[in-house]
Amino acid sequence: MANANRPTGLSPVGTIGGPYNGQSRLYSILAADTNAFAIGDPVVTAAGGGDPRGIPAVTLAAATGAIRGVVVGVFDTYPGIKINNLSSLVRPAAAQTGVWYVMVVDDPDTVFEVQEIGTGTPLAVADIGLNTNLVVGTNNGFLSGWMLDNATEAVTAALQCRILGLVQRVDNELGAYAKWLVKINNHELGAGTAGI
Repeated sequence: MANANRPTGLSPVGTIGGPYNGQSRLYSILAADTNAFAIGDPVVTAAGGGDPRGIPAVTLAAATGAIRGVVVGVFDTYPGIKINNLSSLVRPAAAQTGVWYVMVVDDPDTVFEVQEIGTGTPLAVADIGLNTNLVVGTNNGFLSGWMLDNATEAVTAALQCRILGLVQRVDNELGAYAKWLVKINNHELGAGTAGI
């Protein structure tokens, strides 16, 4: 059976040492930022420090380079619940009138599930232990569209993610759109290491 094409960005599913306990940290998105943000998007530390409360600012990551963490919650008020538009879980792609906030999983030891892109040669068992970059994707109004790049796998320490293995589920198999377990390798809070 072919894998379903349902990207959700990076979803925390565990840690190197055990289960994921839901821990995350509050970050701000400055009003002038023009990126859209959705649950599952990778982010990096933004220039400009933070909001007036001293909460550090993040911006959307690029498809190369270090990552600070992954968004698991989006809020248009501090410290609260998203109340202005309950039909969407994203910050719109335009400058806003005020600061928005995101909860970010920024622990370098977190394990994420992420879907591989459906073009090119799919990742194989032999790629486990290698590093790879991510591919920018557009959110669907609720969740991230970012995916794992199957054209950059190598031992290079500067690549963004370490491939840990294939997600073991009956609806997942090797091939296009496969779901993989990864750890952020090139993390702002820990230097990347070469793949195996």
